[in-house]
Amino acid sequence: MPRFVVEADGGSRGNPGPAGYGAVVLDPATGETLAERAEFIGVATNNVAEYKGLIAGLTAARGLAPDATVLVRMDSKLVVEQMSGRWKIKHPDMKPLAARAAKILPRAQVTYEWIPRERNKHADRLANEAMDAGKRGEQWEPSRSTAFAAAPPAGPPGDAAKGAAAVRAAMASGGGTGTRAAAAAGTGADTLFGATDAPSGDAQARAAEAAAVRAASAVARDTDTLFGAAEAPAEAPAGADGTGPRPAAGSDGGHATRTAAGTGTAAGTGTGTGWGPDMGAPATFVLLRHGETALTPQKRFSGSGGTDPELSPAGRRQAAAVAEALAARGTVQAVVSSPLRRCRETAQAVADRLGLPVAVEEGLRETDFGAWEGLTFAEVRERFPDDLQAWLDSPKAAPTGGGESFTAVTRRVSAARDRLLSAHAGRTVLLVTHVTPVKTLVRLALGAPPESLFRMELSAASLSAVAYYADGNASVRLLNDTSHLR
Repeated sequence: MPRFVVEADGGSRGNPGPAGYGAVVLDPATGETLAERAEFIGVATNNVAEYKGLIAGLTAARGLAPDATVLVRMDSKLVVEQMSGRWKIKHPDMKPLAARAAKILPRAQVTYEWIPRERNKHADRLANEAMDAGKRGEQWEPSRSTAFAAAPPAGPPGDAAKGAAAVRAAMASGGGTGTRAAAAAGTGADTLFGATDAPSGDAQARAAEAAAVRAASAVARDTDTLFGAAEAPAEAPAGADGTGPRPAAGSDGGHATRTAAGTGTAAGTGTGTGWGPDMGAPATFVLLRHGETALTPQKRFSGSGGTDPELSPAGRRQAAAVAEALAARGTVQAVVSSPLRRCRETAQAVADRLGLPVAVEEGLRETDFGAWEGLTFAEVRERFPDDLQAWLDSPKAAPTGGGESFTAVTRRVSAARDRLLSAHAGRTVLLVTHVTPVKTLVRLALGAPPESLFRMELSAASLSAVAYYADGNASVRLLNDTSHLR
């Protein structure tokens, strides 16, 4: 089943006043723009324009594939909450528009997500182009639109926002038939942990085109094997008592939904005929979660503020198994570990097998869970219900007793990532770390929101991989692979 992202916006210069809407349909795997819609609608309110943008976006998505699942992203909290069924629709002008939007695609195929305005710039530019056209007494014309050309890249290396902007800018200027993210889709399992050099001349162009086609085909088939990822394990119980929200992203339970693999950057094809500048081999971070400790099967919070447990016998067996798997692959060139004991023991088992030293990076340590250390999710919910709910609701909230918020962890992990990228350009490096740092690196590469930390499965001794290119693009090549443990 195809998947699309619809971003929509609307505006009114006066509210009510001259109004217009914009909507864009995107391929979530590549960032490619599949359709744009915009229209000047005369005098209307902001909310009416926003709803009409939603209707236009959903209609465009249905025209591309009536069976598609669609994630709608808008910066209108009102529209998102009303269409999600959480807020009642009271205004008489909104009711028919909401009903019309709800009938375009079956309810089960559409989900809604609020995003900040700065993340909705494409649709916002389309809406403003439509209003500008109306001011001239004209209607918006796709051929005159410049909304596709994204703003200049901004952000640290490995963030999807920067990479996608770079690709869109290159495509808008006519450069390149694809990106390395697309090319990576066709390389197969043998290059998961290390890119091959790009071919030259005609062979290079043919390889790029073929890789882009393979990537598009894999997405269209709705597979989770774009980069050779293992099948997802069944979802585990939400907490120790089997009820309530999913366990913490950084707890030793590590449970969420299914395994997935995909690119974190735009990787669509442009209209030019060249490959574009050779960015060289990427720095590839192979992300290994440590083996089990005694706390892991009990699903207890185990961060950097607790007892620093050692590997259990099961954890040592897992470390040996992953060491054999990585030795067989033969691509890891350096090993870097969190300072915590369970990671250092896992890293040493792998490093001994590979004949490499272990470097320690403080920034790779797990979240400090404060007073929650050693407790199960159910115990935290019983003892600190308000603090737990605040933590689940906001990445800025810290655990009880002076723990770290996810916002603080993201800053720390991002800084560690940048240091390691600077030190290991073009190399394949094994990072032995914990649930939260692995999920954070994946989230940043995909440009996913903080709540995605609760939506990834990450098993003990599992392997994930992210490739980072010199232009800021990042490609998630693997997530939660446990095939070496079976």
